[in-house]
Amino acid sequence: MGRSSGSVRRVLVAACTAVLLASCGPPVGVSRVSPRTVSQELTRSALNSSTPSFFSENVLHRVNLTETFRRDPEAALAELHRLVVGANEREDLLFALAELSFLYADNTQRKDFYLQAAVSAWAYLFPGGAGARPEEFDPRLRTATDLYNRGLTRALASADDSVVELHAGFYPLPFGQQVEVTLAPDALRWADRDLVDFVPVAELRVRGLSARHRHAGIGAPLAAKAVAADPAQQTADRLGPNARTAVTALLRIGDAHLQFGRPLIRASLELYPDATRRSVVIDGRQIPLEVESTAALAWSLSESPNWRLERRGFLRGDFPASLTFIRPYRPGLIPVVFVHGTASSPGRWANMVNDLLNDPRVRERFQFWFFTFPSGSPIPYSAMLLRNELTQVVQELDAKGEDPALHDMVVIGHSQGGLLVKMTAIDSGTRIWDRISRVPIDQMNVTEPTRRLLERALIVRPLPFVRRLIFMATPHGGSSFTTGVIAGWLARFVTLPVDVLGATADMFDGDGEALLIDPRGPRFGSIYSMQPGSPFLTGLADTQIAPGISAHSIIPVRGAGAGPDATDGFVTFQSARLDGVESELVIPFAGHSVQGHPLTIEEVRRILLEHAAAFCRASAATCRSAYTAPVVREGADQRREE
Repeated sequence: MGRSSGSVRRVLVAACTAVLLASCGPPVGVSRVSPRTVSQELTRSALNSSTPSFFSENVLHRVNLTETFRRDPEAALAELHRLVVGANEREDLLFALAELSFLYADNTQRKDFYLQAAVSAWAYLFPGGAGARPEEFDPRLRTATDLYNRGLTRALASADDSVVELHAGFYPLPFGQQVEVTLAPDALRWADRDLVDFVPVAELRVRGLSARHRHAGIGAPLAAKAVAADPAQQTADRLGPNARTAVTALLRIGDAHLQFGRPLIRASLELYPDATRRSVVIDGRQIPLEVESTAALAWSLSESPNWRLERRGFLRGDFPASLTFIRPYRPGLIPVVFVHGTASSPGRWANMVNDLLNDPRVRERFQFWFFTFPSGSPIPYSAMLLRNELTQVVQELDAKGEDPALHDMVVIGHSQGGLLVKMTAIDSGTRIWDRISRVPIDQMNVTEPTRRLLERALIVRPLPFVRRLIFMATPHGGSSFTTGVIAGWLARFVTLPVDVLGATADMFDGDGEALLIDPRGPRFGSIYSMQPGSPFLTGLADTQIAPGISAHSIIPVRGAGAGPDATDGFVTFQSARLDGVESELVIPFAGHSVQGHPLTIEEVRRILLEHAAAFCRASAATCRSAYTAPVVREGADQRREE
């Protein structure tokens, strides 16, 4: 028994010794973690986590507020604010106040704390002459910028968070202060339109576009609807009934360090629409503006009527043709006109527009226009509508011929649209008409309105302001799809324009024997026009592009490359070829809808940049930005421009 008791005592002594030895071990240690975990910890902040960054945690520890912030965040923030106001070196405190205010606002949805986050972040980023600027490689610089951007967005959000409300007034802060916000009378205007429905696009998830472009900087990125005051204005500026534009909202706080502790902080709310200006002057420095142009474009397209009108535009001959701008006309920028294909719409150019407008070399030299037309109508008729629209808009915008860029136009057409595009740049003579009739137009026994319509549609001359064409998957030799049963069935549902129907009846009644068309079943719709060997198509194919106009072909094929049997599913490689073009790019493993293909976009970019350089040389114009944004000066009049 005694021996057993001794053994137990020895075991207990050994156990106690082990516990004592363990308690005497090092209180600080490390463990190895993966690089991904390290990166997540280093970039953690209130923007992406329920836990603040190390920087703010360190400040809480230093001022003995860690436990207070855990138990009573509002009391801890009030004390932190008091410390900021009384401190000489306040940079660390300001950043912590900005981040922790944002974190608390996220938990409580208190707009005054979101505004406090924005004001504190601004004071940290732009101290004026009273404080030190953040260092270039300090990670807090980007975090504070995002705290300002998102804090401002959330502080100005509507009650249901659907839009951002921008107006002057007094906005409360959580610690007995107010921000007096001024707004210039014309701040909510764009191209003589009223800006409404400001949507915070940074909070949108984008789908359907291949790339998301974001210009990082300061300001709340928004998108706004531009509402015309009256229908006449809407027609005149050609921006469409509900045009939309990217907008950056900036709350500018002058002398933020000096104002920070005052009961009333004065600030001005500035708006920068259209993503034209990409920087502003703050504290004597050029600071980039935050622009979410892709999200703004996606939001615009998601509410666009284009998608539901594609079928109607094909079937209805009374569908109105129109030329639409996505931005107001600016002298000095070269127009690029996009012409869609059959049963399509301008929305099909979205990926190309998204990429090109986010390239400053393109954005600062070109303006984009879009032609919409009844794509089931006869192609010569639709091409006439295109020529009419282009001629009219050039006359309206530059009647005196003072803008050389307007007269150096690039026209891009996809599929059927390419045939329309070609008819802007040819001198057809009577080649096309001669395929339809044995008798000259001026000898036809028809009414004068019919004669004028036939002449405008079938005897064309090149538009003097068109300088370059780009064809994409264009059936110059016809499309085999148009000869199929499905195409024939679809064509039966297409209604032709009233004036086309009237002219057709007039021709057959007045001089039917002169026509080279089967009177038992005249076929004039676009599907019949694109059938291989059709009278119109053979006449157009025999007509060369006018001298002095450059042309390029982009040809998709489903296989690995060009060949006698290559096709994109609708147009064969041989049919899409056109003699005399300046360049021809074959895109392998691509289908007919090639507008958004990366190689297509890069080819169009290359062509446009070469076109811009040639225009600069020919017109003796400067090859830097054609449009210089007004310079915003700091001071009492923040919106004064020069």
